[in-house]
Amino acid sequence: MFSRILVANRGEIALRIIRACRDMGIEAIAVYSRADRGANYLRLAHDAICIGAEAPAASYLNAPAILSAAEQADVQAIHPGYGFLAENSKFAQMCRDCKIEFVGPSAESMAQLGDKVAARAIAKQARVPLVPGSDGVVESDDEAVEIAEKIGYPVMIKAVAGGGGRGMRPAHNEATLRSNFRHARAEAENAFKDGSLYVEKLIERPRHVEVQLLGDQKGNVIHLWERDCSLQRRHQKLIEESPSPHISKRTRNKLCTAAVRLAKAAGYHSAGTCEFLVDHDENFYFIEINARIQVEHPVTELVTGEDLVQWQIRIAAGEPLKVRQDQVKQNGHAIECRINAENPDNGFTPCPGPINELVLPGGPGVRIDTHAHTGYKVSPYYDSMIAKLLVHRPTRAEAIRSAARALDEFVIGPIKTTIPMHKAVMEQADFAKGNIDTGFIDRVLMPR
Repeated sequence: MFSRILVANRGEIALRIIRACRDMGIEAIAVYSRADRGANYLRLAHDAICIGAEAPAASYLNAPAILSAAEQADVQAIHPGYGFLAENSKFAQMCRDCKIEFVGPSAESMAQLGDKVAARAIAKQARVPLVPGSDGVVESDDEAVEIAEKIGYPVMIKAVAGGGGRGMRPAHNEATLRSNFRHARAEAENAFKDGSLYVEKLIERPRHVEVQLLGDQKGNVIHLWERDCSLQRRHQKLIEESPSPHISKRTRNKLCTAAVRLAKAAGYHSAGTCEFLVDHDENFYFIEINARIQVEHPVTELVTGEDLVQWQIRIAAGEPLKVRQDQVKQNGHAIECRINAENPDNGFTPCPGPINELVLPGGPGVRIDTHAHTGYKVSPYYDSMIAKLLVHRPTRAEAIRSAARALDEFVIGPIKTTIPMHKAVMEQADFAKGNIDTGFIDRVLMPR
């Protein structure tokens, strides 16, 4: 087992990893940008090293600076968390070239799965259902139109190197397809330095359901059941829960075994998430594998009792999985609300600034993952998520009531947050019935 790990991230996930390391008796070395100097969570690390200026490119995306800090701190491994360099296969390889273990999958596996076209090819080989679409990169809008005419409108244009909704554009007719193809390519080139696109059938009003996976370096892979991430805004997840409501036991089992099959075909190890779209007839289609820990991983931790961050570290150290598939059970129901410093009444615009008042909820079944505190200043340089409110209760109805109660207790001021939006969701009758899909927030709650 490692004795020292560098945490190459910030905020909530950095704190989560530091805590996991301390629970395992591992020294955690934090890094920070000038914007995060003095952050409270840094004092919980064994040491903290400044890696650059405020902008992510100068700090948390600065691979040479992070590797220099790792060598200075004499660590054996680097944990990238999520975001920033977490799915950068070149960085993973750089770590291993420096004889420092990367807490994640192999660089080869990550590169394969990070390429949406290559990932679809692996899924096809593993007999995992795919959304009908192009077999590879679509080179022109003329080719996109040919594919759309074959599979039928509406279609979705997607960036091969995409993520977070960037480089994604729907099209319901030829004119929109041609226009959006150009816009998606420009957006993909700007966001990922790769303008490659593919086209697939747009599944209307789907659920977004993902399967949590764990694989060791000896070829063993298990699933830890599924999470429903359908409540989104502009392809950004806002609320996640497990188990997924209104998914039959038969579909749940088929979905999870398909995810395991795909991970084995990709030679995947570490924690990872296989994402699917599920239509109203419970047909499911592979979207992608996220080769990292997810923001919403605590939902699975609550219903299974497994510590996913500790498992990531153990697997990276070469330990085999010590839990069998038949030992992983779903107990109760968990819901996560992402509390972002954003104004839902103004198109979810970010609201950076100081937090002068902070009251955290508590009580039975409530968990708060946050790095924020009274006096903390939300930076304009980074993601706007400042907390995750989680509840775990015996039933979904009880979980919804506990979430509503906890949201009423939660006070963050004077900045605007997504707490009012989450309250509104918990009050929706269709949400209580599980009648949700990826367009629910935009369709039901957002002002026209």
